[in-house]
Amino acid sequence: MSWKNTETRYGKLSISLHWLMLLLIAAVYFTMEFRGIFPKGSDGRTLMKELHFMLGLSILALVWLRLLARVIAPTPKIRPAPHAMQEKIAKLMYLALYLLMICTPLLGWLLLSAEGKPIPFFGLELPPLTGKDHAFAEQMEDWHVQIAQAGYWLISLHAAAGIFHHHIRRDNALRMMLPGSR
Repeated sequence: MSWKNTETRYGKLSISLHWLMLLLIAAVYFTMEFRGIFPKGSDGRTLMKELHFMLGLSILALVWLRLLARVIAPTPKIRPAPHAMQEKIAKLMYLALYLLMICTPLLGWLLLSAEGKPIPFFGLELPPLTGKDHAFAEQMEDWHVQIAQAGYWLISLHAAAGIFHHHIRRDNALRMMLPGSR
């Protein structure tokens, strides 16, 4: 299998990035959903929050590589071809997922910046994107949370579409993205 996409199959780069992003997104959601098992101010809770920040920023970094891979190589064709309306919905879904992977971590970075908190990134401290501003921080937090909550629906719909393509339509959409499948 090639690193680049072909007309009939996603390449190793796209497949690897797809599944890596899934793992990172799941870990980001996990760290926020389960931070509450630790008391406020505890080392465990701090670790969960810092992991959330770092994994979210990893998604922001990797999404650009993913977009580049999408631009430089063809998108494989689904066979049999879906209806035109399904293709339009799929394009809207991809746009929404990419916006999720860009906007959510960017809003988190803005939130930390506006709160005047450090922005940790695996031993580095990233620069703030804005000055300290409590009202702005509250607005960024609200948007960050709302988009993240919408992400549950987007990711679920994306997974359901893969299952629909595989078991109902019986096309190659899911198989093209599975590692090692032909």
